Amino acid sequence: MIKKTKDYLKEIRDKTGFSDYKIAKEFNINQSNLSKYSSGKAAFSEIHAWLFADVLEINPAEVVANTKLEQAQLKGSKDKAEFWLNQLKKISETSKPLKIEIAQINPVVGDLNNNAKKIIDFSLESYKNKANLVIFPELALVGYPPEDLLLRDDFIIQTKDKIEYIKSQIPSSISIVFGAPTKVDGNLYNSACLIQKSRIRFYHKQVLPNYGVFDEKRYFVAGNKSFIFECQQKKIGLLICEDAWEKKPVEELVNLGAQTLISINASPFQIGKHDNRINIIKKRVIDNNVDFIYVNMIGGQDDLVFDGGSFVIDSQAKITNQFPFFKEVSHSIYKPIYQNNNQNIEKDIYDALVLSTKDYVMKNNIFDGAIIGLSGGIDSALTLAITADALGNDNVQAVMMPHIYTSSISIIDAKEQTKNMNIKYHQINISDIVKSFNQELKELFKGTKEDITEENLQARIRGNILMSLANKFNKIVITTSNKSEMAVGYATLYGDMSGGFAPLKDVNKTLVYKLANYRNSISYVIPNRVIEREPSAELAKDQLDKDSLPNYEQLDSILELLIEKKLAVKQIIDKGFDADIVKKISRMVFSNEHKRYQSTVGPKITKNSFGKERRYPITSKFYP
Repeated sequence: MIKKTKDYLKEIRDKTGFSDYKIAKEFNINQSNLSKYSSGKAAFSEIHAWLFADVLEINPAEVVANTKLEQAQLKGSKDKAEFWLNQLKKISETSKPLKIEIAQINPVVGDLNNNAKKIIDFSLESYKNKANLVIFPELALVGYPPEDLLLRDDFIIQTKDKIEYIKSQIPSSISIVFGAPTKVDGNLYNSACLIQKSRIRFYHKQVLPNYGVFDEKRYFVAGNKSFIFECQQKKIGLLICEDAWEKKPVEELVNLGAQTLISINASPFQIGKHDNRINIIKKRVIDNNVDFIYVNMIGGQDDLVFDGGSFVIDSQAKITNQFPFFKEVSHSIYKPIYQNNNQNIEKDIYDALVLSTKDYVMKNNIFDGAIIGLSGGIDSALTLAITADALGNDNVQAVMMPHIYTSSISIIDAKEQTKNMNIKYHQINISDIVKSFNQELKELFKGTKEDITEENLQARIRGNILMSLANKFNKIVITTSNKSEMAVGYATLYGDMSGGFAPLKDVNKTLVYKLANYRNSISYVIPNRVIEREPSAELAKDQLDKDSLPNYEQLDSILELLIEKKLAVKQIIDKGFDADIVKKISRMVFSNEHKRYQSTVGPKITKNSFGKERRYPITSKFYP
């Protein structure tokens, strides 16, 4: 690795903060000589080479050899230049190998104390494993996304204090990289913090995403400088997430001599996204002939879930390490770890829903378990399975609330599932409550016909019962509505929409069936009849979903084109769908924005979920 005197001098300035005058005085260097060193007209003397190697804490032989090489080049001595070039190669070949560990962790937004402790604990464990460098994800110290916490001065001050605290707790012989917000001259940056030899240095993210769920330009100023550091005589370049999606930041690091690139990330799960990550990074590797280490966060955070799946790709574009998904783990990249990336997509989605449900309940740390209204239908059955897998069977309570329209098989199937899963089951018949409400409303409703109002009343009574139980026993109500229902407004405000978390919020109906079958492939918990029978809300006599909606395969296909791909009605009709059905579905979607604004949070798994990335007005006369 060839370096010149002026390069070493720059590192001295960066590390000590000294001016040239201070350097000359502190190290007893003649100002004229220092000027020649800075301009490249002269190379270090052996004494100065050894002295500065000690300050920079690097191998003195490397600095002396580079100095001798530079002197030979300045004097035009080819033989000596070749000799010292060979010496540098020998030094490089005999240097100790670089041992890197990836710490794929699950931080909690705003939990600075415990996040810092996690970074320290993982670093100390890596130190015991004789690692030289341990890498943590983007904004690992504060969690992602911290949103408007970033606008608070006290939050930034506490973050700065924690960075200093981490530095004080780790051995000087190990280097660590982790993400944190930093403020410099009044500008807030999304930064990678390098703690190395008891010194802190920062790289500031250059490409700030501002689309979908990302809002980074609201908070951060973009950095404008590349960042390279040395570890075990290897040049390593730092990137943060979106930086790697652009060519320029990668090319600049390689042009500056980086041999390995590290990207720290907080990249949320989305169906098919990991393949996209791999393809993008492989392209960067092939274009630049460089090794690449991609470190990603895991964990649920409100409507986002991070899947981990960190990986390493060598300069030949071969994946040498593929870390597990949805699992907190620290592992050396030199002990190959490889999880099959071509696994069942239903498994990935199911694992994402389980982790997001678990983290939402556990990270909020205010609930003593969960309550679910079990109907005997597919949505509540799958929701119950997800919640029990997330929180443990003992921490989940299922409540069946039959009325005169509830079929006997719904009650039988609901009981069977709770028995299969060893979950507490309670039954509350709501018929007398419904009668009481209808009696009280009779005078006001006089002269009107029964309609959807009476159907919604049943759902609202059930919602009240669930919320009352949750309130009394300090539990969270887990909501069972799916994305298809939420899209067309086939859900009742303050009824089946009541609750604190909705695992299926971004899961359409056809996918609900696939996930139910997947869960049964692990162990049989959902009765087959629940999966096979015609879906019904059971709010009226002989009611079926298909009476109000097209079959779900057709509905979900139209919704994907309308919501995910944002096609116009005419474009969808041109694809062969019935014109009247498409127009009806479009009207239902755009007429129910007010419901979705009041819906509870649930994990994003698709490209366009009903959350932060869909910001349609409630009051609007537009129809596509």
